[in-house]
Amino acid sequence: MKMKHAIVFGASGGMGYALVMELISRGFVVTAFARNEQKLKELFGHLKEVNIHPGDAMNQEEVAEACRKKDFIFHSINIPYPEWTDGHPHIMQNLLQAVKQENSRFILADNIYAYGRQTEAVKESASKKPHTKKGKIRLHLEQMVKSAEIPYLIIHFPDYYGPKAENTYIHFTLNQMLQNRTSQFVGSLNLEREYIYTPDGAKAAVELALTPHAYQQNWNIPGAGTLTGKEFVKVVRDATGYSKKVITVKKGMISFIGLFDKMMRESVEMMYLTEKPVLLSGAKYEKEIGPLPRTPFDLGIRAVISSMQKNSH
Repeated sequence: MKMKHAIVFGASGGMGYALVMELISRGFVVTAFARNEQKLKELFGHLKEVNIHPGDAMNQEEVAEACRKKDFIFHSINIPYPEWTDGHPHIMQNLLQAVKQENSRFILADNIYAYGRQTEAVKESASKKPHTKKGKIRLHLEQMVKSAEIPYLIIHFPDYYGPKAENTYIHFTLNQMLQNRTSQFVGSLNLEREYIYTPDGAKAAVELALTPHAYQQNWNIPGAGTLTGKEFVKVVRDATGYSKKVITVKKGMISFIGLFDKMMRESVEMMYLTEKPVLLSGAKYEKEIGPLPRTPFDLGIRAVISSMQKNSH
């Protein structure tokens, strides 16, 4: 049987790491592509099924070289908000060119920004009217993919949490809790929000990638239900004995910090997601593919805690 070759761009990020691990569990030979060679070595250096490929996705030649003879090209690159306007379309152009060149299948791990504000669980057919700059950029990327005449999947995920998913709200709070400091939670502690455990998201994404009739479509992959900040804090307290205070960070505070910090300034417009969360409907996936992978929050959060504790030793 011919080995299947996949490349994951953004392999050192939360979803990228989970995708690499899921792909090798299904017998793929995987190339892990990211900028930071040291981090790639730490994450995958011990795995013989993974080829480490440090590089810059902004460089067309490096992307073309890395994609040579790959059957599946996964895009889960995340770049800092201030670089989105020019960076994301440039990276997408490079990847789409390589996909055409190699005749590969293209899988985009996307977020929910392009959906804008929504009042009920969002189906894939919902019209996209993003009201934020970043939502408009995500929608533009989606349109680039759809007009490229390639086999594609666009997969929408809610906020991530999971092992190695460090650029997330949950990680931000957990990190402070595990250091036994007073911690900060972004948004209201009483509001129900949706998070996806990255290994679950990766399972669903790879399942779709291996399903020929899934292509040329958008797919929404929700998490295992919703979780309030209070419920999250309780799981962590039960798992670790943490007893310090958890302070909420609201939009006003982010705006104030934004006066001095470009990253925070760019985050302000996304705070609507912590005030009126967007929830995804997984009905289409369950009807056409099968049951969604749904790790209960209690187990997922405990797995993240144990992964972070292991890393800190």
